[in-house]
Amino acid sequence: MDGGRMLKSHCFRRDYFTQRIQEMKSPVFFSAIRIFLAGCLAACALGVSRVQAQGNYTWRDCLEEAKEHHPDLLSAREGIHQTQADKGITAGGLFPQVSGNFAGTSSQKASSDPAENYSYGITGSQLLFDGFKKVHQVKESEQAIVAETFRYMVTSSNVRLRLRKAFIEILKEQELLEITDEIAKRRHESVELVQLRYDAGREHKGALLQAQANLAQAQADAAQAGRSISLAQRRLGKELGRSRFEAMQARGDFEVADPQRQLPEFEFLAETTPFLKELMARQEAARHGLRSAKADYFPEVFANADMSRSETRWPPGDEAWSVGVKVTLPFWDGGIRRGTLRKAESVLTQAQAEERGGRDGVTLILHETWARHQDALDNVEVQRKFLESAEARAKISEAQYSNGLILFDDWIIIEDTLVRVKKDFIEAQANALITEADWVQAKGGTLENEY
Repeated sequence: MDGGRMLKSHCFRRDYFTQRIQEMKSPVFFSAIRIFLAGCLAACALGVSRVQAQGNYTWRDCLEEAKEHHPDLLSAREGIHQTQADKGITAGGLFPQVSGNFAGTSSQKASSDPAENYSYGITGSQLLFDGFKKVHQVKESEQAIVAETFRYMVTSSNVRLRLRKAFIEILKEQELLEITDEIAKRRHESVELVQLRYDAGREHKGALLQAQANLAQAQADAAQAGRSISLAQRRLGKELGRSRFEAMQARGDFEVADPQRQLPEFEFLAETTPFLKELMARQEAARHGLRSAKADYFPEVFANADMSRSETRWPPGDEAWSVGVKVTLPFWDGGIRRGTLRKAESVLTQAQAEERGGRDGVTLILHETWARHQDALDNVEVQRKFLESAEARAKISEAQYSNGLILFDDWIIIEDTLVRVKKDFIEAQANALITEADWVQAKGGTLENEY
């Protein structure tokens, strides 16, 4: 009795291990192993990324950091400081110019004793009239400051656009990583289902190979998404003004804050853009430059005064002083004034043409970016409906294929459509945010003021 039981137990264990060995030889087992290893690698990579990450960054965090550290903004700020210094230099000519002097000499001739002479004095001059040339030069410098300030805003607007696109890219790649992992899992389940039907003789080998190829593609897409996140992180770090790479995660959603569906007044918006205001300020500066050039034909009038002391001993005691007015009027300068005037006229004409062309260009860009943004918003809703339809069809077709109600070729088309539509929906959402960023930049939105 005990011997029979032992023999039966031994046969059971032999049959059990034989069955397990046969299962290990099956393609399903090897596919499962590949999926498991790929999942482990992805989990390790994701874990390393999370360890390296210094934290999640919101869009507001990125704005604050870029304002402080982006080199383009630092350069633009220095441009403002330089024009402010230029104004101070120019305005200095309107104030009295005072200078002092001191001299001490010792000389000797062959037939005389050494002679010494000491002197010191102070000299001052004040511009009384120059045809208002200096006044217009100061006003030209003031307009240059205004233009440089708007140029800073243009730079800030461009930085914001690049920063926003880099932030959106990370959001998109994070979503794609989740979707590709989900797709890989779904493809693995498809391989198992097809393998069962193939082993049962209810499916052909081509269907199994196709399912395995789809699984390999899903795994490759997941790996690519991981690499894309790293690249997007580097791009965002560059726009934040960082010189070293640092892994990070973006925290946000794909919802557009202000769709602005109503057709705006593009001509009115164009007047408020920093780019057009910069051109207008440069035009005004050129106008003052022309007036300054015309003032060269007027005489210059200066009031002069000086006082000095000199003597052969120190301290000198002999005092001398003088007060007067000096008038200068050039009769012939070889055509310098005429050439300066013609150049100033040309600069003003050029500035006027650039302002007119800039106005037309800004108005067109505003209309184009608004239209693209509306198209992108519409596409999001269309892709959302496609996604809902594809998910419903995929759920139904999977049950039908499991029960043998539809062929593999019909089922895999629906599965491929679901994969494509999921990716298209993410792309549509990201594109809507990008076109929104273009629209904000066209309106003149900056890091400091996003409009």
